[in-house]
Amino acid sequence: MSDRLGDQLRFMQSSLNVRAYRQQVLAANIANADTPNFKARDLDFKTAMAQVLANGKGGSLPLATTARGHQEGVKADPLKSQLKYRNEEQGAVDGNTVNMDVERSEFAENSVQYQASVTFINGLLRTMQQAIQDR
Repeated sequence: MSDRLGDQLRFMQSSLNVRAYRQQVLAANIANADTPNFKARDLDFKTAMAQVLANGKGGSLPLATTARGHQEGVKADPLKSQLKYRNEEQGAVDGNTVNMDVERSEFAENSVQYQASVTFINGLLRTMQQAIQDR
């Protein structure tokens, strides 16, 4: 039983991490709405989540060191590889591809889904606490 709870919590933690990263990307798009030649980016939640779950903790492969003096590499953010450029709907004269209506909509939707995940985790923990107390 504890393994199932742990698996559910790890899944929800991964989900929250992907949602939080996407929120940062969307916020960066909004913040750069007036930056010339800025290209809006986003990630597909489903694809990013599949990659995180496939990689366990979402870590990258360790670098092979062949000599004792080699330094450890800096771990790259596995979600960064999932970032894609958003398709341009209407070109701007300055080359900026940020569409504020799309960005605000995606930002709000991602916020609601993040909050729903937090609410689900709270409910799961509350249920487990109730089950333990009623024992």
